[in-house]
Amino acid sequence: MADGDHRMNRGVLVTGGSSGIGRAIATAFARSGDRVAVHYSSRRDNAEKTLAGLPGEGHVLVEGDLVTPEGAEAVVARAIEALGTVHVLVNNAAVVLPSPLAETSYEDWQEQWRKTMDVNVFGIANTTYCVARHMIDNGIAGRIVNIGSRGAFRGEPDHPAYGASKAAVHALGQSLAASLAPHGIAVASVAPGFVATERVADRVTDEVRAQSPFNRVGRPEEIASAVHYLASAEATWTSGAVLDVNGASYLH
Repeated sequence: MADGDHRMNRGVLVTGGSSGIGRAIATAFARSGDRVAVHYSSRRDNAEKTLAGLPGEGHVLVEGDLVTPEGAEAVVARAIEALGTVHVLVNNAAVVLPSPLAETSYEDWQEQWRKTMDVNVFGIANTTYCVARHMIDNGIAGRIVNIGSRGAFRGEPDHPAYGASKAAVHALGQSLAASLAPHGIAVASVAPGFVATERVADRVTDEVRAQSPFNRVGRPEEIASAVHYLASAEATWTSGAVLDVNGASYLH
């Protein structure tokens, strides 16, 4: 069975890699000599910026919508075609839609939940299936790392669908860690707290910073470092883990 930690030349698919945490993750793998497929769904300009900033060679853009089973399958197929082999999958793509129950109509509530689950749960499940079958069929001792959230434990009062979806992501990762281990495939998740990205820059208040005893929020590079570790051969024995990366802002 092939080693899943080809340090200087692994094929890595990062979903939602056009900016923020995804960009930092893509950069971390590229710096270690891996070839990265940067997935995006609509923000091509941002994705091209990510691609242009990656060190090394062999990196590609992969466009596609993960909402449908066919879309997820196509994204994986394009990544495999471009990279030759996918040794590492990082499930980072997600949507965050506000829907506080007391202020949301029943119609909007249904729509927000459908959209959230389609991307955050079914999109990850389908992408993972396609990549894992590629790994199994080719004897690749691969790595799958999911981006979960502190919100799965702490709760998300204004984004309940998001919190529920991330709890599902954690559970999916643990189930697959057990079922894929006989194939040499390790699966783990990270659960970030609040992270300073362009998308949420306006929400970084003193109150949010004070949630952590370090009195700040996380940096995308800190999440990327944890993901890169979990995708290494050294982290095989952490398969099934959900690693908190939240600056002690929520302990459980």
